[in-house]
Amino acid sequence: MIDLHSHVLPGIDDGPRTLETSLGMLRAAAADGITQVAATPHVRDDHPTRPEAMEAGVASVNAAAREAGIPVEVLTGGELDREYVQTLDDASLRRFGLGGNPEALLLEFPYYGWPLELADVVFRLSAGGFRVVLAHPERNGEVQRDPGRLRELADAGVLMQLTAASLDGRSGRRTLECARLLLDEGLGHLIASDAHAPSVRAIGMSAAAESVGDPELGRWLTQDVPSAIVTGSPLPPRPEKARLRRLRRH
Repeated sequence: MIDLHSHVLPGIDDGPRTLETSLGMLRAAAADGITQVAATPHVRDDHPTRPEAMEAGVASVNAAAREAGIPVEVLTGGELDREYVQTLDDASLRRFGLGGNPEALLLEFPYYGWPLELADVVFRLSAGGFRVVLAHPERNGEVQRDPGRLRELADAGVLMQLTAASLDGRSGRRTLECARLLLDEGLGHLIASDAHAPSVRAIGMSAAAESVGDPELGRWLTQDVPSAIVTGSPLPPRPEKARLRRLRRH
């Protein structure tokens, strides 16, 4: 599996404070069956991460993981605030490319309120050649009340990243119900951990994939789509069985 949302770099945002804790996260990832993890530190006003700091952190953690014999590769990336992203030049945006793909960006979706400027930001990024991935929209109250609000964005090519803890119930019933509805409506495209520590919002991607109830869809969400994002490949088709299952529910 490939985890494209993780705060694994030490001392850079609200993730781990020490390198040893970062290695603990990678050990947990390896035990869960994850082979690659994108380091996606916050890039926003309270955590104004610079691309060179992210890149140095990735290099340091990868070196330590190799020395410790942990079979997980850390990829570059960033979780970009939708307002802060407008202050970054094109070169910086590409350095924050998700999973090392300079043409993919992970945008942080807020937990409260509907971001009125989101459509304009997405349009500008898309026009600039970027594939946009929205982080954890299922945790937003407005989306929980009306998941269909994401349809226009998805139809425009935006991908929705669901958090593992949302799908296996760790984030509460409303978030679980919203995440499952987004999947049923074809509005969920990949699962990621959004892990900040080994035991807080733990990795848990294999349990989340299993909770989907369809092995092919689980693999699509945790392997096929993330791999396409990392390599810049066309998005693989959603498993037919999953589409038929959704149709039978209506």
